[in-house]
Amino acid sequence: MITITLAQTDDDLRGILTLQQQNQVKNISPESQSRDGFVTLLYTLDQMQVMHAAGPSVLAKDEDRVVGYAITAMPAVRDAVPELESLFNLCETLPYKGKPISQYAYYLMGQVCVADGYRGQGLFDKLYAHHRATYGNRHQLLVTDISTRNTRSLRAHERVGFQKVHEFYEPNAGETWQVVVWDWNLV
Repeated sequence: MITITLAQTDDDLRGILTLQQQNQVKNISPESQSRDGFVTLLYTLDQMQVMHAAGPSVLAKDEDRVVGYAITAMPAVRDAVPELESLFNLCETLPYKGKPISQYAYYLMGQVCVADGYRGQGLFDKLYAHHRATYGNRHQLLVTDISTRNTRSLRAHERVGFQKVHEFYEPNAGETWQVVVWDWNLV
């Protein structure tokens, strides 16, 4: 039976890292990337522990195995997770409804992934619903960026309620990214 819960232990965090490694863009074929999506960042256990202390991530678990995750990245972790620094910096100036995103109570989705064999069962939506149930009373916006090549993720985020607010090209990665916002005041 699959349960949606908050990460609680280092084993949970290691489960996230295992699934992350399996779905990392460099480790899957272009066909799988196009069909199933992919993740781009690789976090360390130390980084996951810092993010967990600031706000536990949401997991989908099949018994004790992590089969899906949605990583919570609160603004307090920006110095500990350089991979997210550019998005945190962008939130300082990127306008949403007339003011910078950073002037809202917001946090970042550090990454979301559902394991092969568990996709298409609604877990993505359930992970995000649990985020809203857990953090929606303290936050107005959930923000993330998605590679425009990751069409499955773009569609899934739109389905949940995210709206595109910005697009940019990152020359070092050779990627175009969409910044999307889920405004919990609108839901």
